[in-house]
Amino acid sequence: MSKGIRWLGNIVFVALFALVTFFGLGPVLMADGTLQERLITLGVIIIIYIILITAFRYWRKKNS
Repeated sequence: MSKGIRWLGNIVFVALFALVTFFGLGPVLMADGTLQERLITLGVIIIIYIILITAFRYWRKKNS
C-alpha cells in the first residue's frame, strides 16, 4: 500500500474516535437524564469504541 493511503486511513480513524468521544461521552457526562439513561448510553459508546478499535487493528494489520 502506498504511504498516502495509510495516512488517509489514520486520519479517518482519528476523526472517528474524536467524533465518538465528543458526541458520545458528552451526553454521558453532561446529560440531565436519569442514571439508567446515562449507563445505557455509556454501554453503547463502549461497544462503538470496541468496534472501532477492532476495525483499526484489522486495517493496520492488513495494510502493513
